[in-house]
Amino acid sequence: MNSRANPVNPPVRKAPVAAPAKPASAAAGADAASDADAPARARTNNYFRKNRTPLARDDAKRQGDISQLAFLTMGGRDAAVEFLNSENAALGGRPLALATASAEGYEQVAAAIRALAPGTETS
Repeated sequence: MNSRANPVNPPVRKAPVAAPAKPASAAAGADAASDADAPARARTNNYFRKNRTPLARDDAKRQGDISQLAFLTMGGRDAAVEFLNSENAALGGRPLALATASAEGYEQVAAAIRALAPGTETS
């Protein structure tokens, strides 16, 4: 015998219950009551998000290119991040910021990265 054909406890389906009607006296002049019944505003995550403008296309390209050059030339992520994000007295600032700001800055930082490459001799 198939036990699924005749379930022991068939599911009970309840009819939806309507909300009770408000008395006319409560609905006539009570704005506070209507505010209390209103659904709460959905919370947004805008508190943590800063309104920043994205980088210009040329700036973003230079930033990506200098990051890739540093990663490939310096032997890995950690060395590249360390170099790009730390102050460099010879360059006069943070290499990543300098390379992103202008094409001349990019060339200066690229030359510094190539000079620091493991296979390059400095005299």
